[in-house]
Amino acid sequence: TAPFPAGVESPTQYGEHLKGLLVYLSQYQLLPSQRSCELVEDLFGQPLSEGTLANVTTRCHDTLAPVEQAIMAYLQDAEVVHFDETSLFQNGERWWLHNASTPEATYYFPHPKRGRAAMEAAGILPEFEGIAMHDHWASYQTYDTCEHVFCNAHHMRELDRAAEQDQAQWAEKMGALLRRIKKRVEEAKAQGLSRLPREEIAMFYEWYCSLLFEAYSHDEPPATSPPPGRKRPKQSKTQNLRDRLYTYAFQTLAFMYDFRVPFDNNLAERDIRMTKVKQKISGGFRTPQGMEQFCRIRGFISTVKKQGGNVLEALNATFQG
Repeated sequence: TAPFPAGVESPTQYGEHLKGLLVYLSQYQLLPSQRSCELVEDLFGQPLSEGTLANVTTRCHDTLAPVEQAIMAYLQDAEVVHFDETSLFQNGERWWLHNASTPEATYYFPHPKRGRAAMEAAGILPEFEGIAMHDHWASYQTYDTCEHVFCNAHHMRELDRAAEQDQAQWAEKMGALLRRIKKRVEEAKAQGLSRLPREEIAMFYEWYCSLLFEAYSHDEPPATSPPPGRKRPKQSKTQNLRDRLYTYAFQTLAFMYDFRVPFDNNLAERDIRMTKVKQKISGGFRTPQGMEQFCRIRGFISTVKKQGGNVLEALNATFQG
């Protein structure tokens, strides 16, 4: 009688490759549980219960705990990290998926709250001392141990809206200026430069200020009269955008001063996009545990892909220890 192969401890047991495939199908390819089990039966002739899939997913989640801690430690020490958040539903209730990303690593964290309480629980920003790229969500800016820079993709969308809907000519010019600076920075990077010449920086900054001066010189009337008990009338979206670009000029133009800073926060937005696809397919998560499992495993998968690894092989290796 031949001995059992290494790792086989019971008469009926699923191997590491099959377990890795199950997680690959459900957490990476986003197949619903029943369809994942049907696929395995059709391919291998082996019936499989959804309970088995749930157990395999739980084991993968538990095994990846130290990997997630390593990803968090890496992000806390990174020079530039992208942050974003999006809504996610658990048992019909709105939760929030928080994301921290670099080109090499991804971290997801689900929480019932969107603001600072969730960011404290996520554990990245409280320890972060680098450059934080994000949108204008106020909770990010409560952390003063890091430098904040803002996503210009958001600015471009708002400038386009102001130009098209409010006929704000300064907004159209500002959008063209930001695109021109972005192109010039890309050319300088391709030439091996680490920064723009001082005279170019001064020229672009002066141009930026002149457009804001134009915006204030042609100030449109308030959007509405002030409500009872309020001294200031409510400003239009275009006025709010103008004020923000004035107050946060450095955070807006940081990509021009420091080539480590990206132009936009598209990296984080790409990283959370597939979680929205998951929600569209499944309609949401049934339990917080299922959401946490998906986030940890998905963060691992995203990190593997960013580093050029094979996702299926990485998941197989997870079950092999």
